[in-house]
Amino acid sequence: MKTREEIFEKLKSILEEMFEVEPNDIVMEAQLYDQLDIDSIDAVDLIARLSEITGIRVEPEQFKSVETVNDVVEVIYSLTTTG
Repeated sequence: MKTREEIFEKLKSILEEMFEVEPNDIVMEAQLYDQLDIDSIDAVDLIARLSEITGIRVEPEQFKSVETVNDVVEVIYSLTTTG
């Protein structure tokens, strides 16, 4: 996963697989908590899964300000490019 698009596609598949989010609902602007019904426990599971996939430890505090799908993409992108 080197590009934002690759990260988005992987994130989309994770949200579909792990949290049964409808594919059409997963857009960059989608609010994780309000629109996709991802709660704080789901967020921890998502962080763990992303860490697994990227091989980079994602700290929960790096996700504190994450609100949208795009925010998640940007966090992962920044970690994988500076990693």
